[in-house]
Amino acid sequence: MKPKNPLTYKLDPEEQELLDSINRGEWKTVPNFEAEKKRLEMIARNTILKSKNINIRLQPTTLDKLRESAARLGMPYQTLASSILHRYATGQTIVPNT
Repeated sequence: MKPKNPLTYKLDPEEQELLDSINRGEWKTVPNFEAEKKRLEMIARNTILKSKNINIRLQPTTLDKLRESAARLGMPYQTLASSILHRYATGQTIVPNT
């Protein structure tokens, strides 16, 4: 009986296509690899940095409605507010529940 290779993994179709593409030699090293690596590392670090605190003035009724919506969703209202602002800032459509 042949022992199993401990580095053998079951790949999903997307992973298998990527591996096949690499094996066909379709992937090329980027020019200036070290500079590109540093650039991407900086982007990753900036992405995972702690959120910034802000102060914002809201009408009491707006804050009450935000808190009610957050309670229905089972999350803190600050998290909901952050999510709404993020979706708006990134151009994602926000459709309110009616």
